[in-house]
Amino acid sequence: MSNEFQFLTDQARKGQISRRDFLGRALALGIALPFASSVFASAVTSGQPRKGGVLKAGMQGGSSTDSMDPATWTSQVQHSFGQSWGEPLTNVAPNGDLVPRLAEEIGSSSDAKTWTFKLRRGILFHNGKEMTADDVVATLERHSDEDSESGALGIMRGIESVKATGKYEVVVTTTEANADLPYLMSDYHLIIQPNGGKDAPDAGIGTGPYKVTEFQPGVRQRAERFEEYWNLEEFGHADEIEITVINDPTARTAALQSGQIHMANRIEPRVVDMVKRLPNVQVRNVSGQAHYVFLMHCDTAPFSDNDLRLALKYAMDREDMVERILRGYGSVGNDYPINSAYPLHPTDIPQREFDPEKAAYHYKKSGHDGPIVLRTSDVAFPGAVDAAQLYQQSCAQAGINIEVRREPGDGYWSEVWNNQPFCTSYWSGRPTQDQMYSTAYISNADWNDTNFYRDDFDKLARQARGELNDEKRASLYRQMAMMVRDEGGLILPMFNDYIEAHTNEVQGWSDHPMGEMMSGFALSRCWLSA
Repeated sequence: MSNEFQFLTDQARKGQISRRDFLGRALALGIALPFASSVFASAVTSGQPRKGGVLKAGMQGGSSTDSMDPATWTSQVQHSFGQSWGEPLTNVAPNGDLVPRLAEEIGSSSDAKTWTFKLRRGILFHNGKEMTADDVVATLERHSDEDSESGALGIMRGIESVKATGKYEVVVTTTEANADLPYLMSDYHLIIQPNGGKDAPDAGIGTGPYKVTEFQPGVRQRAERFEEYWNLEEFGHADEIEITVINDPTARTAALQSGQIHMANRIEPRVVDMVKRLPNVQVRNVSGQAHYVFLMHCDTAPFSDNDLRLALKYAMDREDMVERILRGYGSVGNDYPINSAYPLHPTDIPQREFDPEKAAYHYKKSGHDGPIVLRTSDVAFPGAVDAAQLYQQSCAQAGINIEVRREPGDGYWSEVWNNQPFCTSYWSGRPTQDQMYSTAYISNADWNDTNFYRDDFDKLARQARGELNDEKRASLYRQMAMMVRDEGGLILPMFNDYIEAHTNEVQGWSDHPMGEMMSGFALSRCWLSA
């Protein structure tokens, strides 16, 4: 079957093409009419969700320190499992559109400072309690608490008050205009829990299509379909779902090949061609906002010197990194976390090039001497250890001595990331520029993993958040990007594609540029053909 006809068949399976258009395009490809008609009928039938079975995923990104408290989630395993048993107020569609979830209607005042969320009625938690506005208010309050250490704390600080104005209505007031507020409510940390999770934040009780039956952090997580779920037409097709943590990429691919699992995340670019040749396996890749990074703490010597930070940025060979680590499955970064996947992204910022001479100049100006420790791990991102060693070589051309220290995968996200002053990491991006900057770059963001503390940057973020004129807002975002690029602790060599794979038994897969595993929805939205 040609790639073009396979694409048509996938469109038919997803309901994205009419029978007439399918047959017309198939005939143009030289496909016989009887065969094309048969394929279309089969594809349409297989495109209808089938209930039953145990849908199994093998995933990198799990650790023994994982918790079911949504406030603490840092890895893809927690994200995917959480999206299966819990729900926020909103979601973001693959095309970037806002999709109501637990909120069925959203309205705002003309100044974009007061937002009203009307909730769906009759939504049940897994413990049988009905979800009401009080649960939503408590959830948002908990993630706004300065002591919560929530991953959503950065985006919640712009909220002045949250009030229940009825059993099924919540009013959120912001300190300044915020046109992106409904998008912020899609953050995967903001899963609505009974009493906001204040009583038992890690109980794993939500309103999602699956209820938790097993949780072994860093090992296995299982859940069964919640038969009282409000939208079983779209979600919860498998009787059970299971995630097995397989951090080793070779073992993960072997499990997929042997049929032990149905889907796997983070297929390494170097083995994509081999995986494509496996029988009964499909490889999926989609570009978006995700990026692989090298993080420096701006407040910790020697990285507190901007000349040293610039030296390390100029010593990064981005083109070589994309070619050798991503094998073309991605694009070159420019040391700020925004690319063309975002609306209003800056288009005229010069690309920073690999320049050993400039790197050596800034390194000498910094006055630093001696090795610089870079910590990395296989779980930081696919190929992270190789990337660190490749960077070590390019730094050596500028006379900079990088000592690569390989850390254990278990505990990397709790002991190294956001704790050690120079390490590798990744970000999946966020639906809007404001959410990305508010989560990781404003001074009081709990996940400010470069310790970038700048009042002038924070002021720009507030101005951009409240600016309703797109041209002016784009100008503010450009200033923010330049500040991060030239003065921050972020080295961003590449934006990566999501590369995943699943067996042919998996149906309903839809590429999503917002995150791995269909932005966390693969287990709850896919089904097994037999």
